[in-house]
Amino acid sequence: MSAIPTLATARLKLRPHRIDDFEDFAALWTDPIVTRYTSGRAFTREESWSRLLRQNGHWGLLGFGFWAVEETATGAFIGEAGFLDLRRDISPPLTAPEVGWVLTPQAHGKGYATEAVRAALTWGSDFNPICIIHPDNAASIRVAEKCGFQERQRISYKGHPTILFGR
Repeated sequence: MSAIPTLATARLKLRPHRIDDFEDFAALWTDPIVTRYTSGRAFTREESWSRLLRQNGHWGLLGFGFWAVEETATGAFIGEAGFLDLRRDISPPLTAPEVGWVLTPQAHGKGYATEAVRAALTWGSDFNPICIIHPDNAASIRVAEKCGFQERQRISYKGHPTILFGR
């Protein structure tokens, strides 16, 4: 099992997910604002539980994964960010880890996503990751661009338009 590092930024702590994150985690993944451009639907508690377990499983098997994002000033769980390999059924096949992020609506518009992604990218500087973003998700596209990503290709994933970004 790879040890999951903790990263600190000026305002955030990126740390391993914990079992006691579950209620906040499940609330995150049932919020329609959060799921609008990701899954397109709220996750059930069962699906959220599996997703929470998957986050730490990435670290154990692949040596990278998602961190829980915590606001340093309050200690509040505000989302997650990091790297993943979902072996997506996508064409062309993804050949690098993805970087991703999702924050609670209360954390939107504060620059937290950019701060968290930059910390993750610094930690994973050897990965040369990609990211995929729904074309209507202007906020995430701005985060990607601030973090040095550029549009590479327009593709379809699960029948939905998607933009593939690379650095």
